[in-house]
Amino acid sequence: MQNPADPRQIALPALRTPSSEDGARIWELVRSCRPLDENSMYCNLLQCDHFADTCVIAELSGEAVGWISAYVMPNDPETLFVWQVAVSEKARGRGLGALMLQSILRRSACRGVKRIQTTITADNDASWALFGKFAKLQDSQMDIQPYYTQALHFQDRHKTENLVTIALRARARLAA
Repeated sequence: MQNPADPRQIALPALRTPSSEDGARIWELVRSCRPLDENSMYCNLLQCDHFADTCVIAELSGEAVGWISAYVMPNDPETLFVWQVAVSEKARGRGLGALMLQSILRRSACRGVKRIQTTITADNDASWALFGKFAKLQDSQMDIQPYYTQALHFQDRHKTENLVTIALRARARLAA
């Protein structure tokens, strides 16, 4: 008999590269993960198609329960920019965010990547926890600085996005 409180008996979602057919499912997942910013369904479709090599979908019993959209920066091929992380309520508490990040970084599209960057608002506790945990896994620190500011960039319609940079000092561990 399974004990759902025992983390060894909780099924981990399967991780894979998305395809264009996943766009609508990703859009629904992101919409269910408030307070994430919703992109258009078309944007999610493009992410699944044009940026598939640097995005990941997590599925549990055929349902999309996790998503990371990311891309290697065109002007800095040593940096993977993580655009959005979504984990459904039913898949939280399993370390899925860090697993998805590692999955992307193991791909050939990220062979030259030496750091990840993302932006996080001050009140996004889930993202701070994920990227803080990921930095520790990398034996690294988070370099944090205001990037897109509330007044200058968002005309007071959105909170300041802080740029977080994590050096990937433990590249060898990603292959394990």
